[in-house]
Amino acid sequence: MSDLRSYGAVTAAYWGFTLTDGALRMLVLLHFHRLGFTPLDLAYLFLLYEAMGIVTNFVGGWIAARFGLRLTLFLGLTTQIVALGLLSQLRADWSVDFSIIYVMGAQALSGVAKDLTKMSSKSAVKLVAKDDGKDKGTLFRWVAILTGSKNALKGLGFLLGGVLLEWVGFENSLLSMALGLVAVLGVTSLVVKVDLGKAKQKIRTKELFSKSRAINILSFARIFLFAARDVWFVVGLPVFLYSSLGWSFDEVGAFMALWVVGYGIVQALVPKLTKKVKDPRSGVEAARLWGGVLAVLPAVIAIVLWQDLSFSGAFLLIGLLVFGFVFAVNSSLHSYLIVACSDADKVALNVGFYYMANAIGRLVGTLLSGLVFQYAGLEACLLASTVMLVIATFTAFFLEPENPSVSSMV
Repeated sequence: MSDLRSYGAVTAAYWGFTLTDGALRMLVLLHFHRLGFTPLDLAYLFLLYEAMGIVTNFVGGWIAARFGLRLTLFLGLTTQIVALGLLSQLRADWSVDFSIIYVMGAQALSGVAKDLTKMSSKSAVKLVAKDDGKDKGTLFRWVAILTGSKNALKGLGFLLGGVLLEWVGFENSLLSMALGLVAVLGVTSLVVKVDLGKAKQKIRTKELFSKSRAINILSFARIFLFAARDVWFVVGLPVFLYSSLGWSFDEVGAFMALWVVGYGIVQALVPKLTKKVKDPRSGVEAARLWGGVLAVLPAVIAIVLWQDLSFSGAFLLIGLLVFGFVFAVNSSLHSYLIVACSDADKVALNVGFYYMANAIGRLVGTLLSGLVFQYAGLEACLLASTVMLVIATFTAFFLEPENPSVSSMV
């Protein structure tokens, strides 16, 4: 019961953090686009945010396994409070170059914070949701609900960021979010027990690098899966909506919110949509099928945009909503497989390694989103997404469902 209560507190803290994380991304993106930053400049603002996720997930998994998830959660919340405070001190009379460096530094702290809190929550679920002989789908459902709720809240954060920027302003928005996280940190510190997620045996340094074949393959696929989303999502789409379609800040934030909230809702429902997934064997088969469907979608959208038809704008929006639905299924399946293929004693270590790969994909996707959009447009971003999705789907065929090293590790 104490583990369940601690898990609930960790998850609630993660939800609160996620709301501010989504709002911060939209605030930074739209605020600096309004100040005249190019798409490539905007991508630079997020590079260290994603790059620090690589380091944080790699080292954070070891810290969590060694000292417990309580420490990583509190470090994450505290670091985000500091990052928001630093960004609130940004001044309009600073040079562009110095502003970029300053924001990149603050965003780096936010990237550390995001991955510490995410790893804490996604590792904690393994400790309280265990499949047994009566119900083999328990872990899949819990992971799906956690991941889906997180993304729904991040979508609401996008909407919150656009609305706050429109009505409150950049500085006041950041300060109000920092105060909210201070309250979350205070409440969480009273509930979460000290040893949640701490490994029973000492973690050796070589275990940071030594992973099972299944985890290595899933991590490689994760790189391309999330690069395929962020290559059009991070910079290309919101700038296109604002500059080419003439949308306002809150309209851009509303659509981005709709996409991510819908994506999160679908993730939570994936176990009902894929009822045959009861173990890693069936999960791998489903990942191959849904990955193939996903790879086709951005190519179709890009072709219609290139034709510049009267309905191209509407087709783009509808097509991206369909993409979000299918991507949510893929993401949820991959998240389930990495948790299912990890021993409970080392789940934080493996989840940290896996989300290090996730951060690499987001880093690559973020950079390419600004670079490709600036020089070739949104259509090229979507074609780059297709190539990455083909690689991610092909990688899944190297997972062998009949292999005991995959199917017996639940």
